[in-house]
Amino acid sequence: MNTSGQSGPLKVILDGDPGLDDAVAWLLALASPEVEVLGITVTHGNVGLPLTVHNAGVTLALAGAAGEGVPYFAGAQEPLVRDLVTAAAVHGDSGLPAGGLPQPVRAPEPEHATAFIIRTVREHPHAVTLLASGPLTNLALAFRLAPELPELVKEVVWMGGSTTGGNATPAAEFNVLADPHAAQIVFESGVPLRMVGLNVTMQCIADPDRIAALRGLGNRAGAVSSELLTFYAGVYKKRYGLSGGALHDPLAAAAVIRPDLLDWQDMRVDIDVQEGLNFGRTVCDLHGSSQARKNARVAVGVRDAAFFALLLERLGRLP
Repeated sequence: MNTSGQSGPLKVILDGDPGLDDAVAWLLALASPEVEVLGITVTHGNVGLPLTVHNAGVTLALAGAAGEGVPYFAGAQEPLVRDLVTAAAVHGDSGLPAGGLPQPVRAPEPEHATAFIIRTVREHPHAVTLLASGPLTNLALAFRLAPELPELVKEVVWMGGSTTGGNATPAAEFNVLADPHAAQIVFESGVPLRMVGLNVTMQCIADPDRIAALRGLGNRAGAVSSELLTFYAGVYKKRYGLSGGALHDPLAAAAVIRPDLLDWQDMRVDIDVQEGLNFGRTVCDLHGSSQARKNARVAVGVRDAAFFALLLERLGRLP
């Protein structure tokens, strides 16, 4: 029984742009009995689409039996309007900077990611959660091609945005900046939506002790995760003076599995799509200043130690 009261595991589509923290997040989801992963849909983002698609296959191979039979689909290779941007400086040129990675054991499916999302949500109305950990291009395309879809989705849980500042620019978090127009479509669609932003994810740091704990699991998933997060730590130490990298996407996965690990506030969130200093900013109405309809549940607090304990326990179940 999952925490939502729905009988059986939650039906989930993982949508993202792996990227090292996407990979760790997907391993967490695949290892969790509360979740039934129906498929993985891949988008541009941390690196270009050919690499993110390959990395999705690698992540499924890393998951062992938990990844067997899970299909993955290539999706949008560029944003809806703006020019393509990547975060290779943070995630490495390959997106998965670790040695000894397995090769994918299966090829991506020929169906486009957006078509898979539309078909699957229609087959399971009001039952599918979309866990998005990258730019929202695939979801926006699906919502535009099938306007009824937002009413049929159980929930979108997205790692993106912030109630405060950004990381790609002073105003914008990367997943928004990579496709602000797609984020605007999703936030204005009326879909049930939870946002897990930098204001909480930057409280969840993979410091040396946590990296050592992952390595100490003694399995391949723990060893690879520790290596990826060691690379990540170097970037965060140089840029922010922190002791490790932030566990952005794994926290969003945990928000699906254990929403009680976070505190939530209903609020209005608008996406700034005007070129300029605030391009890609999530404008969060923390104090109810606007009369506009509240369109998101936004994470405003996190129980960090309990979250990492969950991550450690679940990755320990993998080979």
